[in-house]
Amino acid sequence: MIAALLAASLHAAAFDTPAECHPVPGAEALWRDDVRYVFVGETHGTTEAPAAFSDLVCAALEQGPVTVSVEYPVQMQPTLDAFMAADSDTAARAALAAYEYGPFVHHDGRGSGAMLDLLLRLRGMAKAGEDVTLVASVPDSPRIEGFRQSYAEMDRAVLWGRQAMARPKARVMVLMSRVHAEKVRRVGSPLGLPAAAHIRPEETLSLTLAHQGGEAWMCLDECGNAPIPASDDPTVRGILLAPQQAGKFDGLLALGPVTASAPVKP
Repeated sequence: MIAALLAASLHAAAFDTPAECHPVPGAEALWRDDVRYVFVGETHGTTEAPAAFSDLVCAALEQGPVTVSVEYPVQMQPTLDAFMAADSDTAARAALAAYEYGPFVHHDGRGSGAMLDLLLRLRGMAKAGEDVTLVASVPDSPRIEGFRQSYAEMDRAVLWGRQAMARPKARVMVLMSRVHAEKVRRVGSPLGLPAAAHIRPEETLSLTLAHQGGEAWMCLDECGNAPIPASDDPTVRGILLAPQQAGKFDGLLALGPVTASAPVKP
């Protein structure tokens, strides 16, 4: 009996305690029964956006199950499964590091320290018994010569739909680049209809990260910290549900001036 209790204690100690969740002002407006999908369009490479997204997932879990869809290639799904199932955070990091491709090798903002922290928090939530799953949402969709619509955008929406059908009681929450989270047609753009625009609009809420200044780590002419324009009200904080950018988004996620999060290798 003592040996069994000791084994259980050692097993529990192998998992880090999930980080404390912080309330995001205005988040309660997102959890409507008619909303199946919550999209957060970010600028990759900030510290604040992944952290706030994990806090939103934490709040959503109080309402019911959550499927978290991240902007990683679908080929990475077995790696994400191994990451979530690993016996310790050390083993989970090793599973990510063993993947030969993807954001933690060919770096962009999706392979940042903040994104790794987000994944570790999601893992901690799952290990603590929360009903949360982690799935990849970037399809392997080549651009087809002669087609004006980007079928990769349509295929993203198909993946989200399949993820929703796989867990019909779960809310699907997606963190991605803001362009894919737009809900109206991009006139004159090869993107055509962004991914979020392929889902019934009444079933979705799409937020854009407010531009309130600061920096993000990104690759432009060179890779490194780059300034973020301050084009939104700098005093707003939290979630403001009001149409943005001529209907492209349903609201703002305002976190104040952001700081850059550099790439890491797990």
